[in-house]
Amino acid sequence: MKAMETVSVRLKFFALFRELFGETERQMDLPAGSRVADVWTRLVAERPVLGNLEGAVRFAVNREYVGADHELKAGDELVFVPPVSGGEACQTMFELTEERLDPEELISAVRTDDDGAVVLFVGVVRNNSDGRPTRYLVYEAYPEMAEAKVREIATEARRRWAVGKVAVKHRVGRLEIGEASVMVAVAAPHRAEAFEACRYIMDRVKTDAPIWKKEVFVDGEVWVGAPEVQPAPEGEGR
Repeated sequence: MKAMETVSVRLKFFALFRELFGETERQMDLPAGSRVADVWTRLVAERPVLGNLEGAVRFAVNREYVGADHELKAGDELVFVPPVSGGEACQTMFELTEERLDPEELISAVRTDDDGAVVLFVGVVRNNSDGRPTRYLVYEAYPEMAEAKVREIATEARRRWAVGKVAVKHRVGRLEIGEASVMVAVAAPHRAEAFEACRYIMDRVKTDAPIWKKEVFVDGEVWVGAPEVQPAPEGEGR
């Protein structure tokens, strides 16, 4: 009978994991094709208390973050990264709201005494789209996915620039002309990084976050990026 092919990986333990397992690293032999999730399952079986951290632990292979379905290769170094103090949840504020946006709230949310700059971007509803008169806008979002995506975008910005806290608030529902639709605040020790990161985050939110905009005109309406819809007859729809 042919022996099952295996791969050997090195696990490194830090903080809570080091204390739970009483070691800083170990070699583990796994069936070929094993994934990070398979190792996690084995560790939870060994120390059931780890099950309480499901969804809070991040995975790193060869010093790069990966997903639970990442396939492991011989010689890989695998680290289970426990939650950290001051992590992403503390560093990024995101909120969808039907209420008016307050710039002071975002500035206060990001500014610390270590920062020499706070950059705030405010997106405002204008009265036209390519010269076509606009009556009002309507925004709709997929909240859970939008929050995850914005945190991902903020994390990427921190990899590119030396910035600290980030705050993003976006309106949903009906917005009138002149109302603020979105605000992005970024704090950093220096202004150049704050400007660059703020622009990057806003551009990525606009293209990647699941937040949709409908422009309502006098003679029609359109969800941006979709075919135009003619207004309903009087007494229907709106």
